[in-house]
Amino acid sequence: MCRQKVNHTDITGIEFGVFMTVHLKKLSVGSQSLDNLRDWQALRLAQGGRLVHVTRNRPRRAEELLDGGSIYWIIKGVVTARQAIIDLSDAQRADGTPACGIVLSPEIIQVAPTKMRVFQGWRYLEVKDAPPDIGADDAGDMPAELAAELRDLGIF
Repeated sequence: MCRQKVNHTDITGIEFGVFMTVHLKKLSVGSQSLDNLRDWQALRLAQGGRLVHVTRNRPRRAEELLDGGSIYWIIKGVVTARQAIIDLSDAQRADGTPACGIVLSPEIIQVAPTKMRVFQGWRYLEVKDAPPDIGADDAGDMPAELAAELRDLGIF
């Protein structure tokens, strides 16, 4: 499945553009575990706020992100969860410089633990490369790092 704007021609020969979904992957700075991320976000929601991740640069592939994209959270070098991106908004950093607010759904969906190299900022993640969602019972109480290692070895 292609993630760029794809030109298609309908039966009348008229060309039109179709945007395909793309995701983001991002290090969850300060989170020690998925439960830690959930607790922090629950506190933010309880204070009457909404979940907005502020980033310096507005994603250029905004249409594709808003077409069903999610942010995949990396905790301790392992992709562990995702949240749907519901909007992109204008924001301001603490120093007053303009920024982009990535507005997230409050639902955190656990995904198959997948090792990922740590990087700064965010990166695009193609749908074909995104780890699948898992049910609460799929990984049990196994630590994400162990589940990712077993998955890499083909055991899990």
